[in-house]
Amino acid sequence: MNNALKPILAACLALAAIGAQAAEPLVLQKVMRDLGGNMQTITDGISREDWALVEKTAPLIANHPQPPLSEKMRIMSFMGSDMGKFKAHDSETHAQAQALGKAAKTGDGAGVILAFEKLQTSCYDCHREFRKPFVNHFYGAR
Repeated sequence: MNNALKPILAACLALAAIGAQAAEPLVLQKVMRDLGGNMQTITDGISREDWALVEKTAPLIANHPQPPLSEKMRIMSFMGSDMGKFKAHDSETHAQAQALGKAAKTGDGAGVILAFEKLQTSCYDCHREFRKPFVNHFYGAR
């Protein structure tokens, strides 16, 4: 191969690798999908007054898995000065999911519904503020 072409080829391969990485879904996407499924399970549990199911599922939301460190670094770089707000939303979600589990443990139906409303609101508030720019940045406008 011509030595003059090697730097060009290397640059093309690097750009292709970056493009492949950008198109690859973040682990956070699976975490969010699982959280959505857990929210649906809780909705089902509430509708059937299955407090044991709600109690069992709430910690899956409160203590959801974290993305790997390399992904966290990418997210923190993107979030910049908004990282504190992002973490505050996550902390609120954690607290509300814990409250939901505690209410379910005691069979307090009204408390479960109130905690679930607060949990849904915390999710909504984060999504309203961050979902669109996050998706645009990591996956391109859809």
